[in-house]
Amino acid sequence: MRKLLFTLLIGLMAHGLFAQKFYTTSGGELILSLAEINSGDAPTPQNIVRFSPWFNVQSLGNVDFGDHAGMFFGLNVRNVGFIAKDNSTQVKKKYRVYDLGIPVGFKLGNMDSFFVYGGYEFELPFNYKEKTFENEVKTGKFNVWFSDRVPTYYHSVFVGFQFPYGANLKFKYYLTPFHNADFVEKIDGVDVKPYENFETNVFYLALSFTMFRNSKVYYKSSNSHRVVVEY
Repeated sequence: MRKLLFTLLIGLMAHGLFAQKFYTTSGGELILSLAEINSGDAPTPQNIVRFSPWFNVQSLGNVDFGDHAGMFFGLNVRNVGFIAKDNSTQVKKKYRVYDLGIPVGFKLGNMDSFFVYGGYEFELPFNYKEKTFENEVKTGKFNVWFSDRVPTYYHSVFVGFQFPYGANLKFKYYLTPFHNADFVEKIDGVDVKPYENFETNVFYLALSFTMFRNSKVYYKSSNSHRVVVEY
């Protein structure tokens, strides 16, 4: 009897959820990222803003419970990282990963105009790249798939604003440090942990358009009537 009641309850919840307005959206992001750096006893390197317009895509499933609340979930591919420069040696490092992300969040406000949203994202880094510059000249670069230099996964949180006509502004913070502090590599036959005293948490500001489907374009037709196009 209890199993039957539990099954009926789950069925009613699922029916209630999918009886709401459901739709899918997709879009990209223009990302400006920095990092919170803790280098232990060593001097903290200069943190330089990193701009990454490519390749950032996201696909979201949206459930609107009404005109003023909803939730979303999805699948993202994102290029995220940071730049650090040691001004004493003029050595600059660029670090980045490509992540596969699974976001879950909630929306509050006017679903057809302005609303705020926030949530959590679980991300799996699948490609790592590191570049080295000395006196602005590139002296090294490598690219590794599923590298042990970074954690197996990241936890991150985000909050954002969806404006009328489709513009979207989001802030995101990574709770998981960017590098794996226990990673070991051999340099001249000696085991070294290059990121042991270099803890960084990336955060970024992203601008996107049509991330959610409340984008409207207004224009006047030849007969002077206003026409609304939704996409």
